[in-house]
Amino acid sequence: MGATLRALRALVLLCGFYLLSLVILAVLIGLDAAVLTEMHGMAAGKLLIVTVLLAVPVVRGMFMLRTPKGDDLPGVEATEEGEPRLWALVRELAAATGTRAPDRILLTADVNAAVSERARLLGLLPGSRTLYLGVPLLTGLGEAQLRAVLAHEYGHFTGGDTRLSALVVRGRAQIGRVIEQFHARADGKEESERARQEKAAAKRVAKGKKAREVDTAGSGWTYRMMAAVYTLYGRLYMRASLSTARAQEYTADLTAARIAGRDATASALREIQVLSTSHDFYLQSYATLGLPARVLPPRGEFFGGFGRLLAAREEELVEMRQDLPAEPVSPYDSHPPIADRVRRIEALPDDGRDAGGTGTALTLLSDAPRAQEALEDAVLRQEILAFRRTAEWTELLNATMAENLSAAHTPLHRALAEYTGQPATLDALLALIDEGRLWRLAERLPLSEEAAAAKGRAFREFLRPRLTGWLRTMVLAEFNARSLLRWEFSWSRPAAVVLPGGDATQDGNPEAALRAALDAALADHPDTAPLRALLPPVPAPQA
Repeated sequence: MGATLRALRALVLLCGFYLLSLVILAVLIGLDAAVLTEMHGMAAGKLLIVTVLLAVPVVRGMFMLRTPKGDDLPGVEATEEGEPRLWALVRELAAATGTRAPDRILLTADVNAAVSERARLLGLLPGSRTLYLGVPLLTGLGEAQLRAVLAHEYGHFTGGDTRLSALVVRGRAQIGRVIEQFHARADGKEESERARQEKAAAKRVAKGKKAREVDTAGSGWTYRMMAAVYTLYGRLYMRASLSTARAQEYTADLTAARIAGRDATASALREIQVLSTSHDFYLQSYATLGLPARVLPPRGEFFGGFGRLLAAREEELVEMRQDLPAEPVSPYDSHPPIADRVRRIEALPDDGRDAGGTGTALTLLSDAPRAQEALEDAVLRQEILAFRRTAEWTELLNATMAENLSAAHTPLHRALAEYTGQPATLDALLALIDEGRLWRLAERLPLSEEAAAAKGRAFREFLRPRLTGWLRTMVLAEFNARSLLRWEFSWSRPAAVVLPGGDATQDGNPEAALRAALDAALADHPDTAPLRALLPPVPAPQA
């Protein structure tokens, strides 16, 4: 479908919204005319008020004349003076695709590249262009893959996609605005009715009568009915516009393959999927690890550490590149399934160009560490930027794990405090085990239906694995309170605890002894002596 036909389709979809609104207004006006002809008095007045209230959101939606433009993503602007190599590549690819280069480049924190154009007159006239480039994307892609990504984005420019998006965005915004207004009015009506019924119930109670149950099921049904009508059209609008958007993605992929090469384009599509998953894992397991302890990685490492993770886990990434999702993220995802896009590109004839080297596109930046530092300032909230910076990642891990252990409050803690009426301490638990009351305590723990129905040995077997984990946490917290624990940081595997006298790189005696001591304390015939022998001695009180 050419740009002209896509523009016509977008315009028809937008006109459909206005036609639907005019039909609804005509129905309401017709209803008013019938009411004035056939009805009189208070009932007619109430019905006229209802129709006017229903018409207000429709009219407001129709006369939302300005297309919402939204705010820029938080990021760092890359000027041509500051980033000459990046701008040279951007201009080179713009010329190769036969389109105008963007007016600005914004470095963002996403694994993504995107273009936007502030077109005028609903896309009839061109406007200023912005290229959004994620620093994590530059970290994980090679230069050849980045060329394919940029050529893909320029394919949207040459196809007029960015200019026509104004029509589509306007339609979505207007439909959404009408639906939102109807739901807001329905919620307000329901809240008013609830308040009225609660007030009436309070009066009945004051008079010694039984209060009626509050029931607001029918409140605001007319508003919700109107919202449902626009929701149905909205779904049609979304599906129709998204089919066009997905076709645009296929066309932009072909542009990328023509400019950057088949193999580089297919490789970039595979890599972006891997980078997106890896970056989510990195943020959760590394970059934001210290937030509960109010500590941050070293300056610039919040984004800079992502490259270290990718290098350390290369073997895992190889497998991930072969496992591509064959379905879109949702029915309303504007992009086709990534597996289908890769299949189409790889089916193209071999053009003799390979996927490029293994270097990172991050080297296109004049000073990548400085850019990563600036991105932290632009993206992170001020209250987070005020957190303490650690000197290295190992310090961040130790501070975080110490905080987690000092604040540990497992179900075993809660059950022990409830059972004894005293603070939940390791000493109190070991004393209770010595008295033979562990499994009575266990009955107070959260239990599955199967565990609750079990008796005797079966009950103990159900609970023992979970008790082992909770007891281990209490023991580690005790070591932590004596400043005897440290943790081994790794980019390639989960963090490992180093017990006093042990080494996390070996299955040393301290770890094996702790496992054996836990097993002994939770056995059918418990023995807490091995566990007590591992615990640090309690300091004697000073005179």
